[in-house]
Amino acid sequence: MSEAIAVRLPNTMKLAIASMIIAIVIGILAGLISALKHNTWLDVGSTTIALAGISIPNFWLGAVLILVFAVNLQWLPVSGLDAPWYTIDGMKELVLPAITLGTGSAAMIARMTRSSMLEVVRADYVRTARAKGVKESSVIWIHTLKNAMIPVLTVIGVNFGALLGGTIITEKVFAINGVGRLMIDAIAARDFPMVQGSVLLVATLFVLVNLIVDIVYTYVDPRIKYQ
Repeated sequence: MSEAIAVRLPNTMKLAIASMIIAIVIGILAGLISALKHNTWLDVGSTTIALAGISIPNFWLGAVLILVFAVNLQWLPVSGLDAPWYTIDGMKELVLPAITLGTGSAAMIARMTRSSMLEVVRADYVRTARAKGVKESSVIWIHTLKNAMIPVLTVIGVNFGALLGGTIITEKVFAINGVGRLMIDAIAARDFPMVQGSVLLVATLFVLVNLIVDIVYTYVDPRIKYQ
């Protein structure tokens, strides 16, 4: 059992990490733009796209991406994670499943970043920094975004833990030999020890991810060290 899980765990970790990177980059940028352009067409468009990202199911999005980019355009491979991730072929194999899995998380991160930024941008210390003549880029990246990251980090940690356990559908759609697909096969074969072992592994990883997020809090907001 442990050998089977050890063989498939790297594929699940690669998929989850790649999905989380896409979710963080897209989510924070979209939420930042939406907050800075509050009540404009950019804000409305970003909010609408985020709502669509949360609403679209992974199995449908994955099938559409395969049909468009793998079957019709033939830009990317249909399935599998056989090549090493640091090669061109390995990166191509990761693109479609990572986008499929990371879309929902990106939408959640974008919404949280927007709401948190809107609260911080109206704070007195931000107004004071602008009155002192601090560059707008410094106001946004140092004074505003850094102080708005605590709730965003919470969402990132919860979503990354959920991605580790939520790769089942994506791995099935893209025929990836990961822990999620192993759980499906074990359930079909009534291999209950394998199911229990896989669930225990996912739960342990979820706890570790949240522990790491709690540690990161102290670096983002030094005040937490004294509480």
